[in-house]
Amino acid sequence: MANNNSKTVFLVCFMAALAGLLFGIDIGVIAQAKDFIKQDLGVSDSVISWVVGSMMGGATAGALVSGKLTKKLGRKISLIISASCFVLGALGCALAWNGTILIIARIIVGISIGIASFTAPLYLSEVAPKSIRGTMITMYQLLITIGILTSFVVNTLIRNNTFTGAEGQIAANFLIADISLSWRAMLGITVIPSLIFLAGVFFLPKSPRWLISVGKTEEAKNVLLKIRSSADEAASEAQEIINTVSAHTGNSGLAMFREKPNFRKTVFLGITLQLMQQMCGINIIMYFGPELIKAAGYTSEFAANVGTIAIGLTNVLATFIAIAYIDKWGRKPILIAGYSIMAAAMTGVAAFMHFNYSMAAIISVLVFIIAFAFSAGPVVWVLCSEIQPLKGRDFGITCSTGANWLSNMAIAATFLPLLSLLGADLTMLLYAACSILAIFLIIMYVPETKGVSLEHLENNLMNGVKLRDIGK
Repeated sequence: MANNNSKTVFLVCFMAALAGLLFGIDIGVIAQAKDFIKQDLGVSDSVISWVVGSMMGGATAGALVSGKLTKKLGRKISLIISASCFVLGALGCALAWNGTILIIARIIVGISIGIASFTAPLYLSEVAPKSIRGTMITMYQLLITIGILTSFVVNTLIRNNTFTGAEGQIAANFLIADISLSWRAMLGITVIPSLIFLAGVFFLPKSPRWLISVGKTEEAKNVLLKIRSSADEAASEAQEIINTVSAHTGNSGLAMFREKPNFRKTVFLGITLQLMQQMCGINIIMYFGPELIKAAGYTSEFAANVGTIAIGLTNVLATFIAIAYIDKWGRKPILIAGYSIMAAAMTGVAAFMHFNYSMAAIISVLVFIIAFAFSAGPVVWVLCSEIQPLKGRDFGITCSTGANWLSNMAIAATFLPLLSLLGADLTMLLYAACSILAIFLIIMYVPETKGVSLEHLENNLMNGVKLRDIGK
């Protein structure tokens, strides 16, 4: 029984984590498709900026409505809605006949990403056993990195066979029949994994914690029997959830935020964790990788493509470090180690760019990616899904996920102006300083949650235990 249940847990978590694959593909796809879109649709740079940014706007909106969605309809139905939006948005992008339709389709894709980035880690935290909870949530982050790498590789293959030697000039002979089909293939490729995700999510069980919170206790117990190693473990966990829910009956997330100072602490901690994740500069590397590579001295299209793929591959491989060790070493030590390396690596990027040591600058970028991929990338999502009490979990994660997307947009919007104002080296030093600040905040406020039940964390929090000690 235990072996069969372990397989069930893995399959359930893998299907939920597929949202990350779609998330990653859509993050990575637009940078290399925008040249084709501009020429084929005849749109201005302003419209292209809207095409690029509309996804993040949609993701912010999706994240902000997800709390009410998951509370009213449940985690499973929310994932179904996200998967449906993925399919609709991908089809809209592939078939768009003008800039306006493309922007609308990208907003729909963004909404689906916002819902998925909220719901998938939440669902995984509530379904996975506490002994492997961190590993299962990290699998979501792994699939994001695989999605980003997939889009980099596919798009580079198309671009390398489409562009002539002169940068920006589109050749007559290219991999796909015409320019229009090239970018439509790039943006529409997510239809395939979206349909797989949509079909698979129908077979997921509902979250036992959500079921108990809405009074469906027997159904929750049946779910736990299928995804825990023994009947005793399932019964014990069900009773722990029931006791926690009973202690906070009638409190909505917003009411808890107003009335419970201890809950406010975890909400602000979740927001801070997501802000720190973005302010270290990771998405600058992902969104503007080719520009950074050129700023380091490698100006050819080929070098930019190879460097971009190297960044994506490094991101994937380093995430396996987190999968292997997050439930062994713990969340807090991994975060401290990761931000320390990121601060040093980004300082190295700044110094090597300043002194024109191009290869050393690129190596420092890759070291930064490794550190992020095994620490802040997965661990922040893990912690944000663990530290919120059940009655306030939807509200708390809405706040932290919304903060992630808003700061994502702000960092992306300010990077090029900062680059112009300060230069590449001082801009990188600014991101390094943010990582140093993060280390102090982690030491002071972040709890260790490894191997601790969500209910134990909640009981300590609501009983006034210091925030950094609620995992003890």
